[in-house]
Amino acid sequence: MMGRQQQGDARLVNARVLAPADTDETELAIAGGLIVDAAGQGTVEHDCEGDFLIPGLIDLHTDNIEHHFHPRPGVTWPSPLGAALAHDAQILAAGITTVFDSLSLGDYDSAGARTRMLSAAINGIDQARAAGALRVEHFFHFRCELSDGGLLPIIEQHVDNPRLRLLSMMDHTPGQRQWHDTALYREFRRKKNNRVWTDAEWSDYLADRRAQQAAFVPAARAVITSHGRDKQIRLASHDDTTLDDVAQSVADGITISEFPTTIAAASEARRLGQTVVMGSPNVVLGGSHSGNVGAGDLARQGLLDALTSDYVPSSLLHAAFIIGRDAGDLTTGVRMVTETPAAITGLDDRGTLRPGARADILQVRLIDDVPVIRAVWVAGARRL
Repeated sequence: MMGRQQQGDARLVNARVLAPADTDETELAIAGGLIVDAAGQGTVEHDCEGDFLIPGLIDLHTDNIEHHFHPRPGVTWPSPLGAALAHDAQILAAGITTVFDSLSLGDYDSAGARTRMLSAAINGIDQARAAGALRVEHFFHFRCELSDGGLLPIIEQHVDNPRLRLLSMMDHTPGQRQWHDTALYREFRRKKNNRVWTDAEWSDYLADRRAQQAAFVPAARAVITSHGRDKQIRLASHDDTTLDDVAQSVADGITISEFPTTIAAASEARRLGQTVVMGSPNVVLGGSHSGNVGAGDLARQGLLDALTSDYVPSSLLHAAFIIGRDAGDLTTGVRMVTETPAAITGLDDRGTLRPGARADILQVRLIDDVPVIRAVWVAGARRL
């Protein structure tokens, strides 16, 4: 591993320890990369100056790596290793010690740019790992665009990657799910891609997209469902909106409802045993930028289980503290970014500061109600 490090045993004192429950403890001991009951001789003492100690964040879905490969429209960064390392550093600075790099398999309206980037992004992360240059632990979350006719060969090429822990099913066909309001979709594309249709062109576009949906989505869902079952890869839905969407997800063996767009969908997902995950930018911004249900609204109704950074890594910790503040219990928010993400992805060695857990630790101070990271330990080594 590279970067600033403090190797060896350590004793973190004068702290408020959240594990993530409030323990009334004021110190932690680290030995051999784990949380231990008591420090041994020769440990380094670190004064936390009254700050919080919380588990390192676990981010189930971030598109952040894609921003480093395409920092501007039409620009592709020439070094996959450089892009991967820049992404890793930003993730560390956000307090995320375990990240699921969320890469898109297939495209829906980016002219193949995401597909062309996919192998480079995977190779960049693998190269950085082989060089011992990563500061946090990286897994892969493959977001599968079901309406792309070229998806199935891409899945077969990458589904056996040993770092793959999560597959999600996306269908961005206008007229349903996230884009159930086609007028919003049309305006979004105008702003993002400077794409302007005449009414006739728009009608033709919608017809073409819906034809692709009918032709490709059913087979893609069946293949992903099969891989999830046979390879024991966890499956997530994406943007379930109606009760029928949720029923289909459950029938496909999906256990994680990611970004449901309505209270009805989130409530039904919870009733049927799915874990509800929302984006943390939604919390910090006070609502959805796409006009869908607010994550805060779901939290207030007891329908939110976990948060993920989506497209702003630094929002994850901030959102957890907002949720905790609104609930009158900081640990409510902390669990959503530590213990719960660990549990639903089978990472039973982290997400808590109890003895025996991996020593992924954040030292956090509140400044004007904004959580500020002052130190980060990953598997017992200080990285920041």
